[in-house]
Amino acid sequence: MRALAAEETRLQEASPTWNALAPMAPQVSAVLPRCRQVIFLFQYGGPSGFDLIDYKPELIRLHGQPVPQSLRDQKDRVGGVFQHCKDELMAGPWRWRQHGECGQWMSDLLPHTATQIDKLCQVRSMFSESSNHAPATYLMNTGAILGGKPSLGSWITWGLGSENQNLPGYVLLYKVGGLGGSANWSNGFLPAAYQGTQFRHEGDPVLNLRPGEEFVATQRDTLDLTQALNKRHAAARLGNPGLEGRIAAYELAYRMQSAALDVGELSRETMETQQAYGLHDSNTGKALYARMCLFSRRLIEKGVRFVQLYNAVDKLGWDGHENNTDYNRRNAEQTDQPVAALLKDLEQRGLLDSTLVIWAGEFGRTPMMQGNEGRNHNPYGFSIWMAGGGVNAGTAIGATDEFGLRAVESPQSIKNLHATILAALGIAPDDLYFEHLGRQERLTGVAQSWNLIPGVLR
Repeated sequence: MRALAAEETRLQEASPTWNALAPMAPQVSAVLPRCRQVIFLFQYGGPSGFDLIDYKPELIRLHGQPVPQSLRDQKDRVGGVFQHCKDELMAGPWRWRQHGECGQWMSDLLPHTATQIDKLCQVRSMFSESSNHAPATYLMNTGAILGGKPSLGSWITWGLGSENQNLPGYVLLYKVGGLGGSANWSNGFLPAAYQGTQFRHEGDPVLNLRPGEEFVATQRDTLDLTQALNKRHAAARLGNPGLEGRIAAYELAYRMQSAALDVGELSRETMETQQAYGLHDSNTGKALYARMCLFSRRLIEKGVRFVQLYNAVDKLGWDGHENNTDYNRRNAEQTDQPVAALLKDLEQRGLLDSTLVIWAGEFGRTPMMQGNEGRNHNPYGFSIWMAGGGVNAGTAIGATDEFGLRAVESPQSIKNLHATILAALGIAPDDLYFEHLGRQERLTGVAQSWNLIPGVLR
């Protein structure tokens, strides 16, 4: 694993495994990894766990009643979430059932995901450090509430490279990205090669990959001459990762002309597979997300290290300040069937054991009503799940209080989640750092400031 690094201007001298002209060369993990690749299904907008996967019978029983004293007593700890909320508890209108051999509960908003519940390891006691979308989204994606830090996908590809040298190691699929924009998938202070690369979900994955017929015969010769001049220029300016990154990018762009076009050709999938994902559904949002989920499986199959999908088709996602029922129904209808099909497809192809799938948003919602049957932001307690990649399937870890407001049993920070993801990949979190402006920077912050989430990994 490429664990140690020095200043940007001393990369080659300080890190023998670093090759600026082959930045995605695969690296060996420090310990035996439980998984090799990651799919992050980012649910932007803040999904409400107790409407989806965190069964709260007491909230259902007291629906419409005034906020009980046990919650009022929490105001000094979570006071901000009470602002703009009514003095009224609100449960969703969904029915809940137990599913699978594990007997875990799930609402009927997610009937397809419920069929895969024995694959899920749920963490029901996450908390965040911000109740605003952009900072909380940055935190989930980069480990910091301020933009400018490298993203999770950038750190992982910096540490491990990728198994396919003809495609980017870190691929993004979205129509509308997470709130806060490109800082969520930035390479930050890491070399430019580790920036997330957006692939289009329709048509050619990357624009302008097809050269004009008049250039095909001479394209390689032209590139060779250009690269020879570029390398001569770089040789006089040693240790400049920007120059070396551009040289590598030219080569990757050339190799991607066939590889990216091939991986994006979803019509080669059987009609049974296309229908299982919902590619041709009359719900255009669902069909779009289905394409992204199927595309992600094809990318994983080709050896791409990290794939991240953003849900939905508008800037609001799960952000149901008004009409929470409509927001939940819309997003669930768009994502439920494609996500379940992805898990089933990965398993059938023998890819699930080597792929860690993560489903998470930036925070949760309040059990108190806001506005017209909406919910406010709640960073103090929310749920995520993971599947594949060496996780303890069919389990639920931690808990929020009986109304879902605050994590009370085994509370887990975002840095603990990141540390657990790195550990699943065979990366010791403290060993993955980059010296920047005289400081050892890490995804998980200060050394030894994190803990693995107990019970997640087998």
